[in-house]
Amino acid sequence: MKKFYGMDVYVQSAGVKSEMEIDGFTVAVCQEMGVELERHRVRSFDEMAQWGDDLSSFDLVIALSPASQRQALELTRLFHLEVEYWPILDPTGLGETREAKLTAYRQARDQIIERLIGRFGQPIKAP
Repeated sequence: MKKFYGMDVYVQSAGVKSEMEIDGFTVAVCQEMGVELERHRVRSFDEMAQWGDDLSSFDLVIALSPASQRQALELTRLFHLEVEYWPILDPTGLGETREAKLTAYRQARDQIIERLIGRFGQPIKAP
């Protein structure tokens, strides 16, 4: 998101669980387009709240899995925010070889990019 639309919008990523390391294939396919995720850490909604992120200040949650959609919809009971579900390919476990795995992760990355452009318009920064 920041790569395409800059820093004018506050963006925070969160998952359902926070104890997982970010996937190395995710790091690799994002690095191909100049997005550095090596230092990125997965955090949950609960962890965001504990760290002081005011969840009521968010306008939109984009869920990429049914589990995250359910958790985000629970937040709408407490906060006024919009939830969108983007059914994106889950590449984990796909492909036998490294290159086949990278192909699946690229496909998921590209689906997210298509959805971003469809929702927020053409990037203001070159991808």
